[in-house]
Amino acid sequence: MDRKKLLVVTTAPVEPGPLRDAVREHAGDDAEIRVVAPASDVSPLQWLANDEDAARDKAAEVASDAAQSVEPEAASTEAEVGDTDPVQAIEDALRTFPADEVLVVTRSDDDAGWLEQDSAEAARERFGVPVTRLTV
Repeated sequence: MDRKKLLVVTTAPVEPGPLRDAVREHAGDDAEIRVVAPASDVSPLQWLANDEDAARDKAAEVASDAAQSVEPEAASTEAEVGDTDPVQAIEDALRTFPADEVLVVTRSDDDAGWLEQDSAEAARERFGVPVTRLTV
């Protein structure tokens, strides 16, 4: 039987417990998981100036922490920093990791950054795989 492939795209730090529960619910045990953290914590000015270093560093930490928290549930886990645009980060990841499902982890709409707002909905419309949003 093929393992389920779950792409976890997280724009915000997430507590290990709720993330593990969501991964187990959507992929079961023994899934292949790729965690992508878009470097989306940039202001419009930083984005225009390509000043993304701090956002990329923070995203690397978020990706690593998320991957560590789901690792016990997974057959394999990879973590990477994605594009500043979460939807583009999903598209990039799906090119090399044909996921069965995408789990998008964002802050609530009131707290979401300008690049993460509506990213789950946009991905749902664009990619033809099930997309679930987990709000932290």
